[in-house]
Amino acid sequence: MYDYHVHSSFSGDCKYSMEDMVKGALEKNIKYLCFTDHIDYDYGSAEIDFVFDKNDYFNELQKAKSNYKGQIEILSGIELGMQPHLAKNIHEIIALDNFDFIIMSLHTVMGKEMHEGELFKDRDLIDAYFLYYDEMYKVLDNFNDFDVVGHINLIDRYVKHMNNKTVKLEEYKELIEKVLKKIIDKDKGIEINTSGIRYGISSFLPTVEILNLYKELGGEIITIGSDAHNPEHVGFNYREAVELLRTLDFKYITIFKNRKKQFIKIE
Repeated sequence: MYDYHVHSSFSGDCKYSMEDMVKGALEKNIKYLCFTDHIDYDYGSAEIDFVFDKNDYFNELQKAKSNYKGQIEILSGIELGMQPHLAKNIHEIIALDNFDFIIMSLHTVMGKEMHEGELFKDRDLIDAYFLYYDEMYKVLDNFNDFDVVGHINLIDRYVKHMNNKTVKLEEYKELIEKVLKKIIDKDKGIEINTSGIRYGISSFLPTVEILNLYKELGGEIITIGSDAHNPEHVGFNYREAVELLRTLDFKYITIFKNRKKQFIKIE
């Protein structure tokens, strides 16, 4: 089992230490655990600080690696919240070297965060979807220092702010197809983020429809992550995610170390 999206107290929205999360992973027989704590600059109007001290992070990670050597492979990573205006100068803000793995995620759109519904105010839902995926494409067009796009359809999780209105994939398929093609052309990947089930949207992130589209377009690079913010959720629905990939005829899951990908055959 390879969980490549896990948070610790270095994320502003998580109170559990790295050691707490490692202990949770050991209970689930996780083989590889990658800490992908939040670094998210200009995060809308939210009061949570999504930036951590890189030196403190690596000191704590090294301590965990030493304490649990031989029991579990612990890897370094970040979930980098990106916006178009950050894409060209992010390296002036933070050095991205030394990490094993980088997830690029969109949590805000045009400076408006989604978690509390700011993006959806005074806007039709379909317009929010177009803004979200257009913003993602702009980031992809100007930024290359990442390995996978995290929870690519995260916006689905927040339609609760629109009284759970929905839009069909066909309404924005041309745009998300453009996004997926850009990811594939860059030799990057996406993740199956299993947290969607926990948050009540009845599917992983992304949906089966988007996974099928990704595969049809030639996408192969795909990691699995629980997006755990507490030890109980480490490895959440991992086997179900693998089974879904098998059902969709994906042949491999992907893991990373030192920013280099390795394909693990789905048995």
